[in-house]
Amino acid sequence: MAKVAINELGAFTDVVRLDFNDLKAIGNGGSLVIAKIPAQGAVELAGVAETVAVVGSSSLVIDVGTTSADPDEFIDALDVDAMTVPVFNTGDQFTSGYSKAVKAVASETEVYVKVTDAAIASITAGEVVIGLRIIDLAKFA
Repeated sequence: MAKVAINELGAFTDVVRLDFNDLKAIGNGGSLVIAKIPAQGAVELAGVAETVAVVGSSSLVIDVGTTSADPDEFIDALDVDAMTVPVFNTGDQFTSGYSKAVKAVASETEVYVKVTDAAIASITAGEVVIGLRIIDLAKFA
């Protein structure tokens, strides 16, 4: 996971790149913390791109959100193998795309990616990039 440097600042504040080895390490049904929403913060944008095609599986699904058991607030049940373009704001908390920031928090909150793929051990190539735009109002306090 990486914070975006000021000179790179654009649509995203946090970006994580997971290659096939990272996905295998997370494992089927496993989760990984990829970012933190600061206290008094929220998520405004969540996006996923398959930057290298997944090879060795046709059932890779990811979720992104704050509930460790079922993190689907920002990206919900994304079938990575079926992607042809990046996907944005498909989670349960987003009701109409970019209409509003979601998941405002009072205290620091972890953001997870969850991997579901019964054939995860067979993956031999692939890369997924996840971007988040996190609002941090407390930095102005």
